[in-house]
Amino acid sequence: MGKRIPVIDAHAHCGILDRSWPQSLETYVRQAAATDIGGVALFSPVLEIYDRHDRKFVDTPAWRRRRKESNAYLLSLRHAELTVFPYYFIWNDFAIDQLSPAHCGVKWHRHAGEPVYRYDDPRCRSALDEIRRRHLPVVLEEEFDNTVRFIRKLADGITVIIPHLGMLNGGFRSIAKAGLWAQENVWADTALATQDEIEDYIQRYGHRRLMFGSDFPFGDPYSELHKVCGLSLDPDIEAAVLGHNFLHLQAKVGYRKPNAD
Repeated sequence: MGKRIPVIDAHAHCGILDRSWPQSLETYVRQAAATDIGGVALFSPVLEIYDRHDRKFVDTPAWRRRRKESNAYLLSLRHAELTVFPYYFIWNDFAIDQLSPAHCGVKWHRHAGEPVYRYDDPRCRSALDEIRRRHLPVVLEEEFDNTVRFIRKLADGITVIIPHLGMLNGGFRSIAKAGLWAQENVWADTALATQDEIEDYIQRYGHRRLMFGSDFPFGDPYSELHKVCGLSLDPDIEAAVLGHNFLHLQAKVGYRKPNAD
């Protein structure tokens, strides 16, 4: 694919407890070996955070320990050729005391039919206040109505990244119709989106709030990167989408490598 700026994958999963998919850092590195990817934002797998198959899921001390272990694992990851950007996966205990200066963002995730976030819990507002104070971006994967509510009612002053160009948040066009893509605090990633959607987004909203993502292990880093590079974008636009936008966002967080002095 030629020499490029360091490519950052803004959407990938990596775990140690959930064995349902090959999703270790080593597997990611192997899949990305033929690319220019030099950094990756990592999220814990859902099944390390809550039981997504139980709509009536009741939290327990065992699940709280599991979440803590999973989030801490991402903070421990190092690789000689790949910069790891760990995100904190938040759940209904809203354990913001576990946020570390090394966290680069927050993952906020559920699908239809899964346990719901308690948006009316005072701890939710406290967590959002702390996220806002730290300038952490939130990758929000939620049902459409909750996506609209989160952005319009809860996330003032918070950068919200809608993954997959909205595929699992109600769809690209529904998000567009609601006017969310036009909001300055709403970003997007390209993971599993179509080339048509990526081109449509750039044409309508510009490129400065769009980031490349693979959705590993559900998406292949090489194929997802090839999809974006195959659009023949202007070199400056391509460079922004493939890495510069992500790094610009991290500059707001004040990100420092975990081993930095």
